[in-house]
Amino acid sequence: MSIAPSRARGVRLSPDVFDLPVEKMRDGYYTDAYFNHTRSALLHDGRRPRVVMQVFQKKAALLGGMDEAIAILKLCSHGWDELTVHALHDGDRIDPWETVMTIEGDYTLFAHLETVYLGVLARRTLVATNVTRVVDAARGKPIIFMPARHDHHRVQTGDGYAAYVAGAVAGAAIGVTSDAQASWWGGRGVGTVPHSLIASYGGNTVLAATKFAEWAPEDFRITVLVDFDNDSVQTALDVARALGPRLWGVRLDTSGQLVDRSLWEEMGDFDPRGVNERLVRRVRDALDADGFERVKIVVSGGFTVEKIRGFEERGVPVDAYGVGSSLIRGENDFTADIVMTDGRETAKVGRRFRSNDRLEPVT
Repeated sequence: MSIAPSRARGVRLSPDVFDLPVEKMRDGYYTDAYFNHTRSALLHDGRRPRVVMQVFQKKAALLGGMDEAIAILKLCSHGWDELTVHALHDGDRIDPWETVMTIEGDYTLFAHLETVYLGVLARRTLVATNVTRVVDAARGKPIIFMPARHDHHRVQTGDGYAAYVAGAVAGAAIGVTSDAQASWWGGRGVGTVPHSLIASYGGNTVLAATKFAEWAPEDFRITVLVDFDNDSVQTALDVARALGPRLWGVRLDTSGQLVDRSLWEEMGDFDPRGVNERLVRRVRDALDADGFERVKIVVSGGFTVEKIRGFEERGVPVDAYGVGSSLIRGENDFTADIVMTDGRETAKVGRRFRSNDRLEPVT
């Protein structure tokens, strides 16, 4: 796993990257019906108002999905060349109520796209912001982005890119677990020797790891799950002895309903379940004592911002964190308002036009 490639802020992704269902979006298939009805009513009346649409959200966040939202407008509106769009960039830190995009032009050209571009901004900003918080909590240690199994496969590409943007902004190493998640920037998925391979070799972690190493390219950073027998200390040692320099790291993933065998004699003054501080230290001490100081420890299973922050504050010897479903949970909703119509202010009560000098023209 390497540090995410640097990103030039002024360079936007090409609309072709997103593989949008252009005809269906243009026809309003993914749009809340009332926007389609609004557009139809305006066209029926011959009314083509020139508006300024303003887009914002209400939290301190890391912006994601802007290039995708722009691609939707470019490819799925009924006249991109007749629209004037100003926008921030993916990876920009944004304040509550800050305007992130304005769209000016004939409203009937893009009325049918509001649902879609707002949904894109909401989802990608949520993921980018969650990843940023985890990176901050981990104090720059590598993060493995692992929510793919917790959501629909069609969200993987954009979610992976949102994680990449967050890592690039923070200068932190972000690994994603599927090629789809890495596809928009040309990366590849990373992964460990999983429980399924161990089970395929009759539950023998050492054998599975050895066979994996025989297959893996020389530059592959082999990381092995060591909790299959619920004896992470001994399994980590056995794997390290078997693989030698081929082993990059071990991953602790003990279920939150289990207590690792190495802790059975220590229970009483701490919560011994799952991946906890005492277990990590036991594995680290055992590896170091056996001459495997270079072997990294990756932890996963129920890790949140709060749990990572606690580990870092107590100096738990973790080298990388695998984080899953918590990175796609929460909300970061966006809103779009027409604030000007035919040159007059027309924002609803409680809203107003908010200029933003940071917005840049979109060509």
